[in-house]
Parts: sequence; structure tokens; C-alpha cells
Amino acid sequence: MEHALVIGASGGIGAAVAAELSARGLRVTGVSRSVDGLDVTDEASVQRVLGALEGPFDLVFVAVGVLALPGGAPEKAVAAVTAEAMAGVFAVNAIGPVLVLKHVLPLLPKNAPATVAVLSARVGSIGDNAIGGWHSYRASKAALNQIVHGAAIEMKRTHKQAVCVALHPGTVETPFTEGYPGHRKVTAPEAARNLLAVLEGLGPEQTGRFYDWAGEIVPW
Repeated sequence: MEHALVIGASGGIGAAVAAELSARGLRVTGVSRSVDGLDVTDEASVQRVLGALEGPFDLVFVAVGVLALPGGAPEKAVAAVTAEAMAGVFAVNAIGPVLVLKHVLPLLPKNAPATVAVLSARVGSIGDNAIGGWHSYRASKAALNQIVHGAAIEMKRTHKQAVCVALHPGTVETPFTEGYPGHRKVTAPEAARNLLAVLEGLGPEQTGRFYDWAGEIVPW
């Protein structure tokens, strides 16, 4: 890899991934809402920011997402779900990434290896859900996983050496998770190293899958 694009580069995991890639000698382009005004829920914004970039990029790392809308929290029960909150979470976690995938495709090399990694979460796994709750977040990540899987199928037709996967980073020490004690958390730099190690071991035959930080396949 020579040139990487990190989308959501000002967030905890995105910033750590960008820093780790830079330390390894890659050219890194980072874009974010806070620095570039990127609003992944607004296609015009996505098109403006990504359309101004010059590829090709060997690696695109998509690190955008929310647990809940500002001032809210993941629901503990179906009774706590509201249409407004669920729509807002879906807009960032599912619609945003698919708009990114739509506009990032022209920035990938067609006849060379390329990797597109999208941050998901284990709670988006339907098969792994044994406790319920967190309905908007879970459902939005399950939708994201389907989007990544479908995008990978399409990508194989035009970018035969490309890999497109969803990744579960584990529970990472970031502002994203600071309100949820009790979980074993890893630092953002450690999470970045773990995820990049997973990506290094993937080839086109693994495209469209969902992996955790240790390289294990997560059930849909």
C-alpha cells in the first residue's frame, strides 16, 4: 500500500488508523466533518469532499458512526425506540457509508489491489445477538453489514483485485464509549494496529465478509 484515505479521520479510531498508517510510511489523506465539513448524511457534501480528492487510493478506511443522537442513548428496550432517533442513527451508520462507497469507487485503482474497510460493530450481528436492546444501533449496523456485502459483490465486477469488508474493532477507549464502563477496552492505537493486521491478511477471495479485530469471521 502507498496511499490511504481515512474517512472520519478526526474520530478516535479514524485518527489512530491515520497515525499508524503515516508511521508506516504511507501517504495518508484524511477527511472529517470537523475539518472538511464532511456530512456523510448529505450526498452533496460527500460528493463535494470526495470529488475534490485525487486518487487512486490503495486503502480506504471508513470510520464514521454514532451510538445515538446527541443527548440520547442506545435503547434498552423496544418501548424506548422513537422514529426520530432511529432515523438519525440510520442516517449516519448506514446511509452515510453507502453514500461514501458510492462516491469513493472512482478513487480506487481498477487493475491493482485495493482495500475498502468499513467500521461496523459486533452488535450488528443478528446471529450473535443474545441480549437484545440497543435497537437503533444494532439495526443500523446490521444494515451496514448488508450494504458492505452487496457493495463487495458489485465491486468484484469492475475491481477484480479489490477487497471490501466490514470490521468490528472491539470496545475502544474513545469518547464514543466513555459512558459505557465495565467492558474490556483497548486503546485506539492498539485497535488501529489490530485492524490493519487483519486487513494485511485479506485477499479478493475474502471480500464481502465481516471480521473482528482478531481476524475471526463474525456471523451475520
